[in-house]
Amino acid sequence: MSAATGEKLWIIPDGYIPEFSSGSLTSHESICVLNTSSEDASLSITIFFEDRDPLEDITEVVQGRRTKHIRTALLDKEGASIPVGVPYAIQVKSNIPIIVQYSRLDATQAENALMSIMAYPIK
Repeated sequence: MSAATGEKLWIIPDGYIPEFSSGSLTSHESICVLNTSSEDASLSITIFFEDRDPLEDITEVVQGRRTKHIRTALLDKEGASIPVGVPYAIQVKSNIPIIVQYSRLDATQAENALMSIMAYPIK
């Protein structure tokens, strides 16, 4: 059995899905999760906003010894999703240690920008 690497709680404080994209690419953001364990990782994702209650307990599973890229625009809790053009933050909780990275493709201009950072781990 492969050991789990990482932490069980991760924070991404800066999220934003632009309202418009230019060209053939669509702006998007992804929570990139690596599960090094043989055991599946059960995730609970909370989305925090400046002006409304959070979207809580959005569930995802990352199979053992796999990676999963979760597009934030596709996260849904009982029909509620992240609106475009609204700042938000992300909390990712897992039942086992995982690694979390955050990526953003900004296609609002002809010159696209790609940003990728490690999320903030909480011990």
